[in-house]
Amino acid sequence: MNKTKQYETVFILTPVLSEEQTKEAVDFYRKTLKDNGGKIVNEEHWGLRKLAYPIQKKSTGFYHVIQFEAPGTALTELDITYRRDERILRYLTVALDKHAIAYLEKRKLKFGKKEGDTKKSKVETTLN
Repeated sequence: MNKTKQYETVFILTPVLSEEQTKEAVDFYRKTLKDNGGKIVNEEHWGLRKLAYPIQKKSTGFYHVIQFEAPGTALTELDITYRRDERILRYLTVALDKHAIAYLEKRKLKFGKKEGDTKKSKVETTLN
């Protein structure tokens, strides 16, 4: 029996993608998580950001963060899909402990958007 844990994954997409291609890539990773028993808890699109150092001769990238609950087997599949996808410049997935989960819940309440809200949250405004 696989016990689910809460994780956070951050990935950087190549800047040569159009907005539609970026959304398509994010949808693909959402679907990969859900197909492998994951449940998305929270998601943030940070947009096009400058990288700290060039990766594959690129100095910017589209950042996206997904917090999710999933069994450990889903991480293996997610890792494989990240490695095979040439649209991904970098990625990082970490397991969240109880303190990180509590912090993210507070942050979601403070900065979170309501369904259908088109205004940028304070987090998105601060990051851009």
